[in-house]
Amino acid sequence: MTTQELTTKVEQALEEIRPFLQNDGGDISLVSIQDDRIVNVQLEGACVGCSVNQMTLKSGVEMTIKKYAPQIEKVVSITQ
Repeated sequence: MTTQELTTKVEQALEEIRPFLQNDGGDISLVSIQDDRIVNVQLEGACVGCSVNQMTLKSGVEMTIKKYAPQIEKVVSITQ
């Protein structure tokens, strides 16, 4: 899978997740993909200060991204 194909798959996964985050006043965006294995995302809006965002990241976001791109090892939330 090319880097562009991988990016497309990750974006598709984020599109699946986005409505749930937006319902809670938040959002998520793809920042980068390192070594085709680690996805860096930025949580936005209400998700930034949310106490359950690490759980959301692991159970929801990471699981969905791995469904689309199984080679991804982990998803990391970065702050700006």
